[in-house]
Amino acid sequence: MPNPITKAIIPVAGFGTRFLPATKAIPKEMLPVVDKPVVQYLVEEAVAAGIKTVIFIINKNKHSVENHFSRDVDFEAFLERAGKLEILEQVKKVHGLADFVYVCQDEPLGSGDAIMRAKGIIGDEAFAVFYADDIVYSEKPAIGQLIDVYEKHGKSVLGLFKVPRSDVKLYGIAKGNNIDERTLEIEKLVEKPAPAEAPSDLASVGRFILTPDIFEKIAKTEKTKGEVYLADSIDMLCKEGKVNGYELEGKWYDCGSKIGFLRANIEMALKREDMKEGVEKILKEL
Repeated sequence: MPNPITKAIIPVAGFGTRFLPATKAIPKEMLPVVDKPVVQYLVEEAVAAGIKTVIFIINKNKHSVENHFSRDVDFEAFLERAGKLEILEQVKKVHGLADFVYVCQDEPLGSGDAIMRAKGIIGDEAFAVFYADDIVYSEKPAIGQLIDVYEKHGKSVLGLFKVPRSDVKLYGIAKGNNIDERTLEIEKLVEKPAPAEAPSDLASVGRFILTPDIFEKIAKTEKTKGEVYLADSIDMLCKEGKVNGYELEGKWYDCGSKIGFLRANIEMALKREDMKEGVEKILKEL
C-alpha cells in the first residue's frame, strides 16, 4: 500500500483580480462564505481526511492568511473577559487544526511554479493539492475520496465534476476511460479548451493527489503567457498512464466566480439551522 497522505499544498499567492476592489486589501481566499473564509473550509476538509501538515504558498502581501491560522493571545483574552466563550472556542480551534507552513512565491509565475516551491518540504511523498477557489460540500471529504483512489491504484488522482459544455472553456478538462463507475484512467488534461475542442465535459476542480514525480514534470513544463500551468505538467503524467480521475460525490461551489461565490454563501447558509429560516424569508421576499 502507498504511504499515507499527510501533507497538503494550498496555493494562495494570486491577486484575486476578478473580485476587485474587494481583494485590493483582503486576499480572495479570506472572503467569507457565511462566517468562515473560503480557505478555512479547505483546511477543515484536509484535516477531516487525516492530513496533518498544510503548506500555504503565499505572496509577500498575504499576511492575513497566516494571521487567521495563528494564535492571537490578546484577542482570546478579550473574548474571555467579554464572556464570549462560544466564539472563543471557535477561534482557538482554528490555529490547532494542523501544522501550518508558509512558503513565499516571489512572482506570479503560475500554479506549477507555486507547487514547485514546496518540493523541499514534500520530499518524495505523495501529497494533496487544493485550489482555493473550490469548496466541495460532501458527506465524505472530497480529498478523502481521492486518497481512497490513490491508495487503491498508487497513481496521481484528479477530482472531477461534470460541467455544461458551454463552461468547459473555464476549466482544465479531462479525457479518459472508465475503470469503474466513477474512476477513470486519464489520457489527457486540456487547460480551458473551446467547447468544440473539449475532449469531455469532466472538469478538474481544484482537488488533486499528486505523486512526487510531478516535480520533474513541472521542471520541464514550458511557460504559457509567462506562467507554468500545473495542468500542463499533469498532462505529461497522463501521457505516461500515471493519472487517474474520480468523479467526486458532493456539491461543488466555484468560488472563483462572483456568481459561484454568491451561490455558495446562500446554499451554505441554508444548510445551517441557525440561518435557514432567515435566508428562506429573504429569498421569498425577493
